[in-house]
Amino acid sequence: MIRRIPVLVVFVAAAALGVSGQGSIPPSNSRAPTYGYTVVKSYPHDPKAYTQGLEFSGGVLFEGTGLKGQSAVRKVDLETGKVVQEEKIHPQYFGEGVTVAAGKLFQVTWKDRAGFVYDAKTLKLVRNFTYFGEGWGLTHDPAGLIMSDGSSTLRFMELTRFQERRKLKVMDSGTAIVNLNELEMIKGEIWANVWQTDYIVRISPKDGQVLGWINLKGLLSPPYKAVGQDAVLNGIAYDSAGDRIFVTGKLWPRLYEIKVK
Repeated sequence: MIRRIPVLVVFVAAAALGVSGQGSIPPSNSRAPTYGYTVVKSYPHDPKAYTQGLEFSGGVLFEGTGLKGQSAVRKVDLETGKVVQEEKIHPQYFGEGVTVAAGKLFQVTWKDRAGFVYDAKTLKLVRNFTYFGEGWGLTHDPAGLIMSDGSSTLRFMELTRFQERRKLKVMDSGTAIVNLNELEMIKGEIWANVWQTDYIVRISPKDGQVLGWINLKGLLSPPYKAVGQDAVLNGIAYDSAGDRIFVTGKLWPRLYEIKVK
């Protein structure tokens, strides 16, 4: 009984900090604006998809899914939610974020330090690459890939040799924002899901300062529901041609086009 007390204390302390373990989100001292949303349209989404990455490129919705033995990259029909094409990865890997750049689909994995490059048209594996640390979310800018690893730091890597170009610490009024997960570049800003919260954080790619918060609480509402403790908000995709923003979650039965207000 005595040996269990420290564990209980740690648990209570963590609960007091919130599920993200970093205090309130947004931070209590934040000066960044908080935005709401309106739903433009709701689409079906595979409720078995453990969504780790979402991307809309060339009129195609790409999705990366996780869990060992279930991880894959896929093309999805936006209107029906049905998988049009899929390429599974080896069962040893836990798939994470994806992004499309230079005609290629890039995917990282959680703890294996392994990334994969596919032809975006065929989803055939072109090559693999390695990196240090964990892989969580993935997006890109004109110079290369941008990866999150669950910390408050974003890592910028060049596109061919995958060498790290720079790091960017995400801060809001002096508070480091940890648990950065799925990423998307939208109109010159980096948007990131904050794991296990209802918030997307908008980040300056120049200095890492938080530009704003988007509160998506209540997005998945009755009659729809997601099953399981991992069924959290995760997945941001931007259709630059149509100026449309799509969001979903792990194991969610719906995908939403939203407008930020």
